[in-house]
Amino acid sequence: MNRLSIILPAKNEAPALATLLPRLRASHPDAEIIVVDDGSIDATRSICAGCSVVCLTSPYSMGNGAAIKRGTRAATGDTLIFMDGDGQHEPADIARLLEKLEQGYDMVVGSRDWGSQAGVGRGVANTLYNWLATRMTGHQVADLTSGFRVVRADKFREFIHLLPNGFSYPTTSTMAFFRSAYPVAYVPIKAAQRIGKSHIKPLRDGLRFLLIIFKIATLYSPLKLFVPTSALFFLLGCANYAWTFAHDGRLTNGSTLLWSAAVIVFLIGLVSEQITALTYRHDK
Repeated sequence: MNRLSIILPAKNEAPALATLLPRLRASHPDAEIIVVDDGSIDATRSICAGCSVVCLTSPYSMGNGAAIKRGTRAATGDTLIFMDGDGQHEPADIARLLEKLEQGYDMVVGSRDWGSQAGVGRGVANTLYNWLATRMTGHQVADLTSGFRVVRADKFREFIHLLPNGFSYPTTSTMAFFRSAYPVAYVPIKAAQRIGKSHIKPLRDGLRFLLIIFKIATLYSPLKLFVPTSALFFLLGCANYAWTFAHDGRLTNGSTLLWSAAVIVFLIGLVSEQITALTYRHDK
Protein backbone atom coordinates (compact mmCIF):
# COMPACT_ATOMS: atom_id res chain seq x y z
CA MET A 1 0.00 0.00 0.00
CA ASN A 2 1.28 3.45 -0.97
CA ARG A 3 1.78 5.46 2.22
CA LEU A 4 1.71 9.26 2.20
CA SER A 5 4.05 11.51 4.16
CA ILE A 6 3.04 15.16 4.39
CA ILE A 7 5.96 17.44 5.25
CA LEU A 8 5.46 21.03 6.38
CA PRO A 9 8.42 23.32 7.11
CA ALA A 10 7.35 25.90 9.68
CA LYS A 11 8.94 28.85 11.41
CA ASN A 12 6.64 30.65 13.85
CA GLU A 13 3.53 29.52 11.99
CA ALA A 14 1.48 28.48 15.05
CA PRO A 15 -1.72 30.39 14.07
CA ALA A 16 -1.76 28.81 10.61
CA LEU A 17 -0.90 25.32 11.89
CA ALA A 18 -3.69 25.45 14.44
CA THR A 19 -6.14 25.61 11.54
CA LEU A 20 -4.25 23.59 8.94
CA LEU A 21 -3.24 20.48 10.88
CA PRO A 22 -6.78 19.40 11.93
CA ARG A 23 -7.91 19.77 8.32
CA LEU A 24 -4.99 17.69 7.08
CA ARG A 25 -5.66 15.01 9.67
CA ALA A 26 -9.36 14.93 8.74
CA SER A 27 -8.74 14.70 4.99
CA HIS A 28 -5.84 12.22 5.22
CA PRO A 29 -6.26 10.24 8.45
CA ASP A 30 -3.78 7.53 7.44
CA ALA A 31 -1.04 9.86 6.26
CA GLU A 32 2.16 10.53 8.16
CA ILE A 33 2.24 14.27 8.94
CA ILE A 34 5.59 15.80 9.82
CA VAL A 35 6.04 19.41 10.87
CA VAL A 36 9.67 20.53 10.80
CA ASP A 37 9.96 23.32 13.36
CA ASP A 38 12.71 25.58 12.04
CA GLY A 39 13.68 27.25 15.31
CA SER A 40 10.22 28.59 16.17
CA ILE A 41 9.67 30.55 19.38
CA ASP A 42 5.88 30.28 19.36
CA ALA A 43 3.45 27.46 20.21
CA THR A 44 4.28 25.30 17.19
CA ARG A 45 5.36 22.28 19.23
CA SER A 46 2.34 22.26 21.52
CA ILE A 47 -0.04 22.60 18.59
CA CYS A 48 1.59 19.63 16.86
CA ALA A 49 1.33 17.59 20.05
CA GLY A 50 -2.36 18.45 20.37
CA CYS A 51 -2.98 17.25 16.81
CA SER A 52 -0.91 14.04 17.23
CA VAL A 53 1.50 15.23 14.55
CA VAL A 54 5.22 14.46 14.45
CA CYS A 55 7.24 17.61 15.15
CA LEU A 56 10.96 17.73 14.37
CA THR A 57 12.50 20.64 16.23
CA SER A 58 15.65 22.65 15.62
CA PRO A 59 17.38 24.71 18.31
CA TYR A 60 17.84 27.51 15.78
CA SER A 61 16.68 28.37 12.27
CA MET A 62 18.50 26.48 9.51
CA GLY A 63 16.36 27.52 6.56
CA ASN A 64 13.39 26.28 4.57
CA GLY A 65 15.46 23.90 2.46
CA ALA A 66 17.11 22.44 5.54
CA ALA A 67 13.65 21.75 6.99
CA ILE A 68 12.64 19.98 3.80
CA LYS A 69 15.74 17.78 3.98
CA ARG A 70 15.14 16.90 7.63
CA GLY A 71 11.53 16.03 6.93
CA THR A 72 12.47 13.93 3.91
CA ARG A 73 15.01 11.91 5.89
CA ALA A 74 12.47 11.23 8.64
CA ALA A 75 9.55 10.38 6.34
CA THR A 76 8.59 6.74 5.85
CA GLY A 77 6.03 7.18 3.07
CA ASP A 78 6.43 6.12 -0.55
CA THR A 79 5.02 9.46 -1.68
CA LEU A 80 6.08 12.79 -0.19
CA ILE A 81 3.79 15.81 -0.09
CA PHE A 82 5.41 19.17 0.58
CA MET A 83 3.23 22.06 1.74
CA ASP A 84 3.97 25.46 3.24
CA GLY A 85 3.07 25.74 6.91
CA ASP A 86 1.59 29.22 6.53
CA GLY A 87 -1.88 28.16 5.42
CA GLN A 88 -1.55 29.14 1.76
CA HIS A 89 -2.13 25.64 0.39
CA GLU A 90 -5.50 23.92 0.37
CA PRO A 91 -5.51 20.33 1.73
CA ALA A 92 -8.29 19.43 -0.72
CA ASP A 93 -5.86 20.01 -3.62
CA ILE A 94 -3.65 17.12 -2.47
CA ALA A 95 -6.04 14.60 -4.05
CA ARG A 96 -5.77 16.38 -7.41
CA LEU A 97 -1.97 16.31 -7.31
CA LEU A 98 -1.93 12.63 -6.32
CA GLU A 99 -4.32 11.77 -9.13
CA LYS A 100 -1.94 13.42 -11.61
CA LEU A 101 1.04 11.60 -10.09
CA GLU A 102 -0.63 8.25 -10.73
CA GLN A 103 -0.74 9.06 -14.45
CA GLY A 104 2.96 8.22 -14.67
CA TYR A 105 4.68 11.32 -13.30
CA ASP A 106 7.41 11.44 -10.67
CA MET A 107 6.71 14.99 -9.50
CA VAL A 108 3.52 17.04 -9.61
CA VAL A 109 3.62 20.72 -8.68
CA GLY A 110 0.75 22.95 -7.64
CA SER A 111 0.89 25.85 -10.11
CA ARG A 112 -0.28 29.21 -8.73
CA ASP A 113 -2.15 31.71 -10.87
CA TRP A 114 -1.23 35.41 -11.00
CA GLY A 115 -3.72 36.28 -8.29
CA SER A 116 -1.96 33.88 -5.91
CA GLN A 117 1.41 35.63 -6.21
CA ALA A 118 2.69 37.50 -3.16
CA GLY A 119 2.80 40.93 -4.77
CA VAL A 120 3.56 42.24 -8.25
CA GLY A 121 7.32 42.01 -7.78
CA ARG A 122 7.20 38.33 -6.86
CA GLY A 123 4.78 37.68 -9.72
CA VAL A 124 7.10 39.29 -12.27
CA ALA A 125 10.13 37.45 -10.87
CA ASN A 126 8.34 34.08 -10.95
CA THR A 127 7.19 34.72 -14.53
CA LEU A 128 10.80 35.36 -15.50
CA TYR A 129 11.97 32.17 -13.76
CA ASN A 130 9.28 30.11 -15.45
CA TRP A 131 10.18 31.49 -18.87
CA LEU A 132 13.90 30.87 -18.41
CA ALA A 133 13.39 27.35 -17.03
CA THR A 134 11.10 26.54 -19.97
CA ARG A 135 13.74 27.71 -22.42
CA MET A 136 16.48 25.78 -20.65
CA THR A 137 14.64 22.46 -20.33
CA GLY A 138 12.48 22.49 -23.45
CA HIS A 139 9.47 21.64 -21.26
CA GLN A 140 6.70 23.96 -20.12
CA VAL A 141 7.43 25.09 -16.55
CA ALA A 142 4.27 26.61 -15.08
CA ASP A 143 5.53 27.42 -11.57
CA LEU A 144 9.20 26.88 -10.80
CA THR A 145 9.15 28.15 -7.21
CA SER A 146 5.93 26.64 -5.84
CA GLY A 147 6.41 24.94 -2.48
CA PHE A 148 3.32 22.75 -2.91
CA ARG A 149 4.36 19.53 -4.64
CA VAL A 150 3.96 15.76 -4.58
CA VAL A 151 6.94 13.52 -5.39
CA ARG A 152 7.94 9.89 -5.37
CA ALA A 153 10.16 9.51 -2.32
CA ASP A 154 12.84 7.34 -3.92
CA LYS A 155 13.32 9.78 -6.79
CA PHE A 156 13.40 12.86 -4.56
CA ARG A 157 16.00 11.37 -2.22
CA GLU A 158 18.42 10.98 -5.13
CA PHE A 159 18.84 14.77 -5.11
CA ILE A 160 18.59 15.60 -1.43
CA HIS A 161 22.32 16.38 -1.30
CA LEU A 162 21.82 19.07 -3.96
CA LEU A 163 19.14 20.98 -2.07
CA PRO A 164 20.23 24.29 -0.54
CA ASN A 165 19.31 25.15 3.04
CA GLY A 166 17.54 28.32 1.93
CA PHE A 167 14.31 28.98 0.06
CA SER A 168 15.29 27.77 -3.43
CA TYR A 169 14.76 24.04 -2.88
CA PRO A 170 11.77 24.02 -5.33
CA THR A 171 13.97 25.39 -8.13
CA THR A 172 16.75 22.90 -7.43
CA SER A 173 14.50 19.86 -7.19
CA THR A 174 12.52 20.75 -10.32
CA MET A 175 15.61 21.25 -12.47
CA ALA A 176 17.15 18.06 -11.06
CA PHE A 177 14.07 16.04 -12.06
CA PHE A 178 14.11 17.48 -15.58
CA ARG A 179 17.86 16.85 -15.90
CA SER A 180 17.40 13.19 -14.89
CA ALA A 181 14.45 12.68 -17.27
CA TYR A 182 11.93 12.17 -14.47
CA PRO A 183 8.54 13.43 -15.75
CA VAL A 184 7.13 16.54 -14.07
CA ALA A 185 3.55 17.82 -14.31
CA TYR A 186 1.69 20.90 -13.11
CA VAL A 187 -1.80 21.19 -11.67
CA PRO A 188 -3.39 24.66 -11.33
CA ILE A 189 -4.14 25.70 -7.75
CA LYS A 190 -5.39 28.79 -5.98
CA ALA A 191 -3.11 29.77 -3.11
CA ALA A 192 -4.68 31.65 -0.22
CA GLN A 193 -3.28 34.68 1.54
CA ARG A 194 -0.70 33.51 4.04
CA ILE A 195 -1.50 33.72 7.76
CA GLY A 196 1.02 35.85 9.59
CA LYS A 197 4.04 37.77 8.36
CA SER A 198 6.16 36.57 5.45
CA HIS A 199 9.78 35.62 6.09
CA ILE A 200 10.78 36.99 2.66
CA LYS A 201 12.87 40.18 2.81
CA PRO A 202 12.84 42.10 -0.51
CA LEU A 203 16.40 43.47 -0.42
CA ARG A 204 18.11 40.30 0.77
CA ASP A 205 15.96 37.90 -1.21
CA GLY A 206 16.02 40.05 -4.35
CA LEU A 207 19.70 39.18 -4.73
CA ARG A 208 18.95 35.58 -3.84
CA PHE A 209 16.30 35.34 -6.57
CA LEU A 210 18.75 36.85 -9.06
CA LEU A 211 21.19 34.07 -8.22
CA ILE A 212 18.41 31.54 -8.80
CA ILE A 213 18.42 32.55 -12.47
CA PHE A 214 22.03 31.43 -12.77
CA LYS A 215 21.31 28.31 -10.74
CA ILE A 216 18.57 27.35 -13.19
CA ALA A 217 21.14 27.24 -15.98
CA THR A 218 23.94 25.57 -14.07
CA LEU A 219 21.66 22.88 -12.65
CA TYR A 220 20.36 21.86 -16.04
CA SER A 221 22.82 22.65 -18.85
CA PRO A 222 25.66 25.12 -18.15
CA LEU A 223 26.62 25.37 -21.82
CA LYS A 224 23.24 26.94 -22.59
CA LEU A 225 24.34 29.83 -20.40
CA PHE A 226 28.06 29.97 -21.11
CA VAL A 227 28.01 29.53 -24.91
CA PRO A 228 25.79 32.59 -25.59
CA THR A 229 27.89 34.59 -23.11
CA SER A 230 31.06 33.48 -24.85
CA ALA A 231 29.59 34.36 -28.24
CA LEU A 232 28.67 37.80 -26.95
CA PHE A 233 32.25 38.50 -25.83
CA PHE A 234 33.55 37.25 -29.19
CA LEU A 235 31.19 39.48 -31.18
CA LEU A 236 32.04 42.47 -29.00
CA GLY A 237 35.72 41.80 -29.69
CA CYS A 238 35.04 41.65 -33.42
CA ALA A 239 33.04 44.87 -33.30
CA ASN A 240 35.76 46.63 -31.34
CA TYR A 241 38.40 45.41 -33.77
CA ALA A 242 36.37 46.59 -36.77
CA TRP A 243 35.99 50.03 -35.20
CA THR A 244 39.63 50.46 -34.20
CA PHE A 245 40.90 49.08 -37.52
CA ALA A 246 38.66 51.43 -39.48
CA HIS A 247 39.76 54.48 -37.46
CA ASP A 248 43.31 53.65 -36.36
CA GLY A 249 44.31 50.75 -38.61
CA ARG A 250 45.37 48.53 -35.73
CA LEU A 251 44.38 45.79 -33.29
CA THR A 252 43.87 47.04 -29.73
CA ASN A 253 44.21 45.37 -26.35
CA GLY A 254 40.45 45.73 -25.85
CA SER A 255 39.66 43.36 -28.71
CA THR A 256 42.25 40.86 -27.52
CA LEU A 257 40.85 40.91 -23.99
CA LEU A 258 37.29 40.37 -25.25
CA TRP A 259 38.36 37.42 -27.41
CA SER A 260 40.32 35.97 -24.50
CA ALA A 261 37.27 36.34 -22.28
CA ALA A 262 35.19 34.48 -24.90
CA VAL A 263 37.60 31.54 -24.84
CA ILE A 264 37.79 31.48 -21.02
CA VAL A 265 34.01 31.61 -20.59
CA PHE A 266 33.56 28.82 -23.13
CA LEU A 267 36.12 26.62 -21.37
CA ILE A 268 34.45 27.28 -18.01
CA GLY A 269 31.18 26.17 -19.61
CA LEU A 270 32.76 22.93 -20.80
CA VAL A 271 34.14 22.17 -17.34
CA SER A 272 30.79 23.05 -15.72
CA GLU A 273 28.99 20.73 -18.13
CA GLN A 274 31.23 17.84 -17.12
CA ILE A 275 30.73 18.59 -13.42
CA THR A 276 26.97 18.70 -13.91
CA ALA A 277 27.03 15.36 -15.74
CA LEU A 278 28.97 13.79 -12.85
CA THR A 279 26.56 15.30 -10.33
CA TYR A 280 23.59 13.52 -11.90
CA ARG A 281 25.36 10.22 -12.55
CA HIS A 282 23.62 7.30 -10.86
CA ASP A 283 25.85 4.51 -9.61
CA LYS A 284 23.57 1.52 -9.21
